[in-house]
Amino acid sequence: MMIDNPLTRLAALGQSLWLDYIRRDLIVSGELLRLIEEDGLRGMTSNPSIFEKAIAGSHDYDEDIRALALAGKSVQAIYEVLSVRDVQSAADEFRPLYEKTDGKDGYVSLEVNPHLAHDTKGTIDEARQLWDTLRRPNVFIKVPATAEGLPAIQQLIGEGISVNVTLLFGLPRYRQVAEAYIAGIEARAARGEAVNHVASVASFFVSRIDGLVDPLLEKLAAQGGEKADIAKMVRGQVAISSAKAAYQIYKEIFGTDRWRMLAAQGACVQRLLWASTSTKNPDYSDVKYVEALIGPETVNTVPPETLDAYRDHGDPKARLEQDVAEAGRILARLPELGISLDEVTRQLEDEGVEKFNQPFDKLMEVLARASSSVGR
Repeated sequence: MMIDNPLTRLAALGQSLWLDYIRRDLIVSGELLRLIEEDGLRGMTSNPSIFEKAIAGSHDYDEDIRALALAGKSVQAIYEVLSVRDVQSAADEFRPLYEKTDGKDGYVSLEVNPHLAHDTKGTIDEARQLWDTLRRPNVFIKVPATAEGLPAIQQLIGEGISVNVTLLFGLPRYRQVAEAYIAGIEARAARGEAVNHVASVASFFVSRIDGLVDPLLEKLAAQGGEKADIAKMVRGQVAISSAKAAYQIYKEIFGTDRWRMLAAQGACVQRLLWASTSTKNPDYSDVKYVEALIGPETVNTVPPETLDAYRDHGDPKARLEQDVAEAGRILARLPELGISLDEVTRQLEDEGVEKFNQPFDKLMEVLARASSSVGR
């Protein structure tokens, strides 16, 4: 069965498959270990929305919440204990893979408070605290790719804290993210500090781009006229085209002499990670954002339903560098249609921060109610 499993064939094409999901019962039941052994799972990501669903949507955490509340812990402290325990447990499951791959895979990510997205100092302080609390080499601290997040990324990498750069949508911002990572590595190297086990991924959010652009294109297509045909041709292609362009930028940046000098000292490239890869539009294939983005030195983090779909009917082939010129032409047509990709990605960044703030706040409310009911 493993021979015929499309999930296990991704590694041979250079791509690591990670799961965009975490929940305690997944770990304690042995299901996570099965996914690692049978499906070739190589990492795990989390975010405030995932933790909100896990903690508020199950009774797995009730006993811990009660004990922590009786101990007088604040709501924020309770959340940190619960999330840290899950990430530590998952990281321990992945630790053999981390060792086997010499630190390339086997990571689990935990995000800083989403309300710190525009607070550089607050992000740095919380990232340091989480890193020290987790005490696992195979964890990533997730930091958003906001303007304020960029100096935090550089500082944290320079301190040897591995970072998953999240909420990345735009190509110009991706260049800045890669620069922040390289500058952080250079700072360590200049101080004579080891760079070989400092890791990072740049999480490029994919399907949300089509989710915002497609309705604009559909409106233009419905209006008719000379723009209608272009809009129909471009619909559903912008996100993948943007990701393919990002990969070409990745190859350019990490192919320079500047990077080669760092690589000679053991530095690891900052891999592109394809996030937001579930298909939102029922008109499209449920594996659309996996199939098109398979290529060397990349990661794809998928939710459970996309993992199951790909296991069932995925067709792994290296497609990331196919039709790159056509991808460039698709992006070039957007201005003709009055669509600015830079404006689209700025909007998505703002909305992305809020989409993490809302479930985080909802979870804090759930924990506050649960804490206040203890002892009644």
